[in-house]
Amino acid sequence: MLCSFRERLGVRTTSGAAVNSDRQGNGSGDAQDDGDSAFLAAYDPREFPAIAVTVDIVALTLRAGALHILLVERGGRPFQGAWALPGGFVRAGRESLDAAAARELAEETGLDATQLERVHLEQLGSYGDPGRDPRMPVVTVAYLAFAPDLPEARGGGDASSAAWVPVSALDLGGRCEGCTEPQGPERMTSQTFAEPDAARSRPPEQGPGHGIDGGGSVPRPADDAAAAEGRPGPQSLRPLAFDHARIVAEGLERARAKIEYTPLATAFLAEEFTIVELRGVYESIWGSPLHAGNFHRKVLSVPGFVESTGATAARGGARGGPRARLYRAGDARLLHPALLRPDREESVR
Repeated sequence: MLCSFRERLGVRTTSGAAVNSDRQGNGSGDAQDDGDSAFLAAYDPREFPAIAVTVDIVALTLRAGALHILLVERGGRPFQGAWALPGGFVRAGRESLDAAAARELAEETGLDATQLERVHLEQLGSYGDPGRDPRMPVVTVAYLAFAPDLPEARGGGDASSAAWVPVSALDLGGRCEGCTEPQGPERMTSQTFAEPDAARSRPPEQGPGHGIDGGGSVPRPADDAAAAEGRPGPQSLRPLAFDHARIVAEGLERARAKIEYTPLATAFLAEEFTIVELRGVYESIWGSPLHAGNFHRKVLSVPGFVESTGATAARGGARGGPRARLYRAGDARLLHPALLRPDREESVR
């Protein structure tokens, strides 16, 4: 264990005795330790401005054939009653950034440790503009997460409620109107929800367990649930808090770009899926219809993208005909050639 630990630190040695002999010979290590101890004993962190670190998660999933994002309604100030990304403060000295993101995601979705293993979670970026949080200087590290068939949202921590909201309902070009909290620089423009576009649902061609969202569950509309409780829902033009609109926009662009050159689109699906379902993922994330035949040909021409299971779907397509073949994710880490978005494909021709 000691050897592997040293290797992870980039220390290479063939003999622990040689290392000890070197340290005993010049004594520089002991002097360094004594100097550090004296420095730390006199060090006062209060001499520096206080700053906090948070994590925020852009969690995406497919529900009823449409791309949805997880949002929470803030139960406390600042921005009380506004919608925001799930997240919270990192438990300093007790957890890593990745652990904090996983904890916050679990609190809002109810996922246990085993279920979290199937969630793709990656760092999106860090955001620290002055004034992004009216309480104090706060740097947030944003994460991008997606997985198939994520459970119903539930408010955790200081969130009064949570909801899966169609991405098509987001107006990322609007401004926060009537916000009572201080607004920072121009990037701190909280956004509002527009009326959702009609969700473009795909036919349930593959039977139970093979819906486009990996499960076929249709959530109760968040506005209906909110109305039943006498409170506004996410479609009621509620603002996004802090600079979360910018984070959402960059998270969506990251997702759209990554499925061009990586096989991460398969992370939105069940373990076994059809090419039709995979096409539905691309159409939902890119927001553009794709030619069925061309897409099928391109996917099968990319080495390691998908591999056949040898089985077929439980039922045939909605128009009849033979049952579709089932595939699983292959071993490719990158897609070559890449699957370009229709607008980008036109530009490179």
